[in-house]
Amino acid sequence: MSAQGNAARLIVQALEAEGVEYVFGIPGEENIHFVDALNDSSIRYVLVRHEQGAAFMAEIYGRLTGKAGVASATLGPGAINLMLGVADANTNSTPVVAITAQVGLDRIYKESHQVVDLVSLFRPITKWAELAPSPQALPELIRKAFKTAQTERPGAVYLAIPEDVESAPVPGDLRPLPVNVVRTQDPSPAQIARAADVLATARRPIVLAGHGAARARASDALVRFSERLGLPVATTFNGKGVFPDDHRHALGAVGFMRHDYVNFGFDEADVLISVGYELQEFDPVKINPMRDKKIIHIHQFPAEVDDHYPVAVGVQGDISRSLHALADAVHRRFEINGTGEKIRRMVREELAQGRSEDGFPLSPRRVVADIREAMGREDIVLADTGAVKMWMARMYPTYEPNTMLVSNGLSSMGFSVPGALAAKLAFPRRRVLAATGDGAFLMNSQELETAVRERVPFVVLVWVDDAYGLIEWKMDLELGRDSNVAFGNPDFVTYAESFGARGYRITSADELLPTLRKALADDVVSVIAVPVDYAANLELTDKLGELTGPF
Repeated sequence: MSAQGNAARLIVQALEAEGVEYVFGIPGEENIHFVDALNDSSIRYVLVRHEQGAAFMAEIYGRLTGKAGVASATLGPGAINLMLGVADANTNSTPVVAITAQVGLDRIYKESHQVVDLVSLFRPITKWAELAPSPQALPELIRKAFKTAQTERPGAVYLAIPEDVESAPVPGDLRPLPVNVVRTQDPSPAQIARAADVLATARRPIVLAGHGAARARASDALVRFSERLGLPVATTFNGKGVFPDDHRHALGAVGFMRHDYVNFGFDEADVLISVGYELQEFDPVKINPMRDKKIIHIHQFPAEVDDHYPVAVGVQGDISRSLHALADAVHRRFEINGTGEKIRRMVREELAQGRSEDGFPLSPRRVVADIREAMGREDIVLADTGAVKMWMARMYPTYEPNTMLVSNGLSSMGFSVPGALAAKLAFPRRRVLAATGDGAFLMNSQELETAVRERVPFVVLVWVDDAYGLIEWKMDLELGRDSNVAFGNPDFVTYAESFGARGYRITSADELLPTLRKALADDVVSVIAVPVDYAANLELTDKLGELTGPF
């Protein structure tokens, strides 16, 4: 038998073989050998301040790169703290590999200190969850973890490594398995022909592009498909940017809690061409309430079953190749009617209104307009869950895939600050902004220290209203009053500076844009507190409630 090594080193070698660049986590007593072995590898260990932050970092890294982000924690409470970010990644179809310690095999079978059945806890929120029963199983388990996480539909996986397995000796000839990549297939010619038959008799088809189209890097094919057939294109919130909002066929994003401008494009449609759309992104009842639209589902895997999503034709395969094949098979061009132009004009007018609003506290429209003015086309904005997400997702023009990120699968609060750190690591040359409400900010604001220590610069824009604004909005809208949503806040400037970051306080509307530009230009972590007047919330929903179609 050849010389023995250490199982922890074998794990690290397997991660290197998978191309892992970062491990986000907090070490514990039971995985010290693994954390130590990382010191002699090409992998950078990013020590975080809460395991939830590690999971969100892994998620955003995985979402932006397509390579599974890796989150690490100790057993018991550390592992459980990972669960929100892991579930968020899984519901957002994002590849994440979560690896935690577990008690040794010598006592896992009995009542003992820190024993929790972690595999059973993680199994409902992941694609796959398992415990390593021996050091010899590690190469197969780690290869399976990454293959499962990264294969469509991607998601999160979990691997528990018992303490005695991690520290055990292994034969020196035990090596990581070769990496094989699952390749997408060409679409079925028969399904392409059936989809073309549906479009041959269509009156007003519309395209809905989702997160899967962004993952598949199908933007160019989608633009070509729209231009060849003359089709309007809307996106989900998670699909923003996969079709540029300044294209003449763009309708904007669908997903708001009320019947928004873009919904009128779906009202008139008789055929819905879904491209990379997944049902957890947006409830299909809001775009097909009467179940009367014919649906062509184009994706790399079959559609989920839903009463309001009856698929007439499913085209399964590489999304770009499917779009090219369908465009070649359809021998007609549709005429764009006036609805699309009116929808685009209304969105432009709302953004222009925001630019001219100079009240203080600022209107959310003004904040969105100034963010758009400050950011480049390829810069990355993460809009946290809450009223911020609603305003940003429906109004912020987006031109490239994965440049405006929200959580729309699980809609978790608190992902944007740790996520911004991961986004900057994934794309260090792009500027990164976390747009967050004050409620979501304080859920993971401790990761400012991580960013300062790791020298990862980004800007946090905190929308301050001293309340859980989205819940207040929903209560006022549906109940006519609100309760139990208000709270107090720290001095955000002092709070940021206490971590070694820079802090800014906005005191008038004309200060925001120059402050954003300065903070984004600086190579440091910055926090900008901007007071926001959410009186515009009910004004918006009242206005949308009065809109009538057809346009």
